[in-house]
Amino acid sequence: MSTAALTSPGTVLADLLPAATTASRARVRDAALVLGGAALTGMAAQIAVPVPGSPVPVTGQTFAALLVGASLGAGRGLLSLALYALAGMAGMPWFAGGASGAGGATFGYIVGMLLAATVVGALARRGGDRGVLRTAATMAAGTAVIYAVGVPYLALSTGMTLGQAAAAGLVPFLIGDALKAALAMGALPTAWKLAGRRG
Repeated sequence: MSTAALTSPGTVLADLLPAATTASRARVRDAALVLGGAALTGMAAQIAVPVPGSPVPVTGQTFAALLVGASLGAGRGLLSLALYALAGMAGMPWFAGGASGAGGATFGYIVGMLLAATVVGALARRGGDRGVLRTAATMAAGTAVIYAVGVPYLALSTGMTLGQAAAAGLVPFLIGDALKAALAMGALPTAWKLAGRRG
């Protein structure tokens, strides 16, 4: 891959994989990426730590969802998180802590992750994962989307006020989200630098 291709807008990390020689192979590769992103999110969701006083645990799935969006781009990221959500709704025990099904108090966060992967993927196609500050802004935007859906859903599903839902489902997670953003700020620009050396 040329250096120009590495720095051109519209490229995400998954696009750096060797090009498929036929349309059918490209579809197989994309399907594998989508499935892999869903599986990564499901595995990361098993890292779940209960938060006292909150029905929402600290998990690795939000970080995985944002990473999937940034790495795969908006379209594949959306499909990957849609697959994750649909499989979990159908009974696959890979929501936080091995849960499954729709309608739980935290299901809004899963819907938010689906939208966030799309937003982060679109920003990554515009270079939002190439530098430390741009990656921080991209991760912050994705995290904001997750909370914009998850917190109101939490309030509706539990009968909490919006303020109570924010106190239980947002405030306790801000430090962890900052740490996840810091990980992404190191990982994504580093991946691009490594790809540039190989290109």
